[in-house]
Amino acid sequence: MKRLVAATFLMVIGVELLALFLPDRRLIVVFAGIAVALALLAVRWFLIHEDESAAVSTDADDAAKSLRRWLSRTETLVSRAESTRADWDRHLRPMLARQFEMATGQKQTKDRAAFHVTGQMLFGAELWAWVDPENVAPTGRDERGPVAPTGRDERGPGRGALGEILRKLEQI
Repeated sequence: MKRLVAATFLMVIGVELLALFLPDRRLIVVFAGIAVALALLAVRWFLIHEDESAAVSTDADDAAKSLRRWLSRTETLVSRAESTRADWDRHLRPMLARQFEMATGQKQTKDRAAFHVTGQMLFGAELWAWVDPENVAPTGRDERGPVAPTGRDERGPGRGALGEILRKLEQI
């Protein structure tokens, strides 16, 4: 922008100097007016196109950042599906249970029996065990210290089960 303003300023001065060498000096005003009008049009064109290009690049940057965040969260969730049951219980089960409640309209707090029956009908007994918010494995600790192993170190159901659960939620 600074270069454009400086160039137009120099153009106006150059046109006036050229007009001084003409035998008819009345044309100085005409030539200077044309040079100033061209300079103003160039500055206006530059300002309009600068705003458009900045808006387009900002939108593209925002979309790219949003896509990178979504991809990172998705990769993290998929990796947790492949890890232990403790990770599944801590991160995926609450999210899947919320999605199930929102998709079906069944609230666990209103009618537990209807909530569980709906879940078993939708997912089947095997997959419902991985969505059911009450099926969290015990932590393996109590007030006296560690107790017997509880199964929290067992493998999660994996990517295939997560994919099937998400497909069934999507079908609702």
